[in-house]
Amino acid sequence: MTSAASNGNPSQVPSDLKERLKASYDTIAPAYNAWTAQHSASRLKYLAQTLELLPLSQHLRVLELGCGPGVPVTRKLLSYPTVRVTANDISSTQIAVARANLLGTNEENDRNEERLTLVEGDMSALSFADASFDVVLAFYSVIHLPRTEQTEMIGKIARWLKPGGYLLANFADSAEEAIVMEKWLDEKGWMFWSGWGKEETLKIVGEAGLQVVVSEVSKDVVDASFLWVIARR
Repeated sequence: MTSAASNGNPSQVPSDLKERLKASYDTIAPAYNAWTAQHSASRLKYLAQTLELLPLSQHLRVLELGCGPGVPVTRKLLSYPTVRVTANDISSTQIAVARANLLGTNEENDRNEERLTLVEGDMSALSFADASFDVVLAFYSVIHLPRTEQTEMIGKIARWLKPGGYLLANFADSAEEAIVMEKWLDEKGWMFWSGWGKEETLKIVGEAGLQVVVSEVSKDVVDASFLWVIARR
């Protein structure tokens, strides 16, 4: 991941990483949601590419890791009446915002309750039966895991996908064991990122039993580069 975040001081992974990430996102959610709206075009671009590979006339199950406030991706998924979504986030605040955005009384939220399950918690602690999902999405979320957990997470995702299902995720384009920023977007916005880099990430995806369909390094609107991957089970 090449970005201004690289100016943070690399350090070892703190033992309370997940607690600190949750506390930060609970605090900075409003600022983050306004800031990350800049990424909507990238998210929707790769989502559209993935959805083109799927039979949207059939019932599909989607897992979204790091759903944030539920817009634009979760809302876009729910616009397809055949799609059921399990949306996960580590932040209590973000889950509450997603619930308000997607399960509120607005007319556009009609019948969402029947097709949306919101799950708060660390993605690494999730457990699903093998072959549970047609798609697993992870936008700007796996990069918050330590690198060893990223490897384990990709393996879990591969098992959770049905044969012929797809992973869509973005990863750090460069190898970084730990990038830490003490004040990201807010005085209380402590943040952590890591990544294996392009070549090692693609190797890990392949070793998990996934066939890479799309592999692109793309520069973000906020002057950061990410590896975007669409891979088939």
